Amino acid sequence: MLTDWNEGHTAAFQKEIMSFQHGLEGTGLFSDEALIELLEKHPSHALDVCSMGDPKHPLYPNKLRTGDFRHADGKTLLKAAQSGLVWINVREAMNIHPEYKSVLDQMYGGLAEKTGNKTFSAKGGILISSPIAKVPYHFDKTETILWHVRGKKRMYLYPLTPEFIPDTGYERAVVDMLEDDLPFSFDWDNEHATIYDLQPGQALTWPMNMPHRVDNQTFCVSVTTEYSTAASGRRNAAMLTNATLRHKFGMNPSYWNASPVENYVKSVFGRVIKKTGFGAKVDRKDYVTFKIEPSAENFIVDIEPFERNF
Repeated sequence: MLTDWNEGHTAAFQKEIMSFQHGLEGTGLFSDEALIELLEKHPSHALDVCSMGDPKHPLYPNKLRTGDFRHADGKTLLKAAQSGLVWINVREAMNIHPEYKSVLDQMYGGLAEKTGNKTFSAKGGILISSPIAKVPYHFDKTETILWHVRGKKRMYLYPLTPEFIPDTGYERAVVDMLEDDLPFSFDWDNEHATIYDLQPGQALTWPMNMPHRVDNQTFCVSVTTEYSTAASGRRNAAMLTNATLRHKFGMNPSYWNASPVENYVKSVFGRVIKKTGFGAKVDRKDYVTFKIEPSAENFIVDIEPFERNF
């Protein structure tokens, strides 16, 4: 699956922004027919059908929305993503279905062989997104690789510094499972962004937690994989401690300005408070505000909001 990997890739892996070529398109698992079959058999609790939101919408301008897709077949869902404001996240598709799991094993087996890292335990989802889909400025709490398969996608990556990923933004994402967005300014693009125009067959990876955003140029299909490491576990636990100190004790801690020893101690404490339930947390509900309707413009019909239960 790694078609052009060399020693330079091995040296840069997990340390720098890095692209490489892959062979996922040749598996036949990402054609329209294969995706329709996948959408029809994937469990509903692991399928997200969302809309980026219409800037002119009176209730949900520029807001990510969750949709009800249960009455729509796979062909309708794919058409909605190809022509509307819809994007679909087939969560853990690469783990749940044997034919995709076989490919995931080849992907990370190749990475293990090339990098000497034998501890990968990756999860992989498939993103099916409309030509105008945009992923807001955010960061990932684990190591991430984007394996692009179909279409054209533009990635903007920004420096891994407190200016671009502040402590409070990271802490909020650690305590709120539905939140990983960060404050953003388009002024950063000209001087600070590293921009990649991804083509089919190209993968991109970057240092852990590096903030980024995505603009589709066409209808796109990508595989996004993530895996935890000791380093990501320590950082997330330390951030949980800081969030708890900030919200429960009124303190103003900083991960970026703390010493390695201090952050290590906080990571140990973070694991303890997570197990005990003492840590800061946000219990935010996911509300469904539209349904997929083949006859509607952009396949979207507003409905009375209800808490997602499927």
